[in-house]
Amino acid sequence: MVIQNMKKPQGQTITAEIYCQQLDRVAEALTEKRPHRQQHLYLHDNARPHTARLTQRKLGQLGWTVLKHPPYSPDLAPTDYKAFRSLQNWLNGKNFATEEELRKLIQDWIASKPAGFWVKGIVDLPRRWAKVIEYEGDYFPDD
Repeated sequence: MVIQNMKKPQGQTITAEIYCQQLDRVAEALTEKRPHRQQHLYLHDNARPHTARLTQRKLGQLGWTVLKHPPYSPDLAPTDYKAFRSLQNWLNGKNFATEEELRKLIQDWIASKPAGFWVKGIVDLPRRWAKVIEYEGDYFPDD
């Protein structure tokens, strides 16, 4: 699902207040696009805006179940181990004249990925969690 208008003004720091506003927009989009769903699982990392009391209260108000995330573990963030790695490989060697050109090409790349590409990142989470536990939080090779 693509959430529109999630862009922050360039150079603006994401605070807990701004993050909560983004969560409200996500909640609105979920209600609009998936009104039949009653429960939502949410995974984010431990960045300060994500762990702030204000954010915790907002997540409680939304009634979302937040999945626990170790302090630093890109092995558990589907965007880090799945999407960003693939995007990085695709971007290697490319040059862009403008930020707008880069944005357009990234949007095209996202649209070119089949739904299964995104689903696999989520489906792989339980296996990756088990690996993090097995390796006691240390780096582990990708299968």
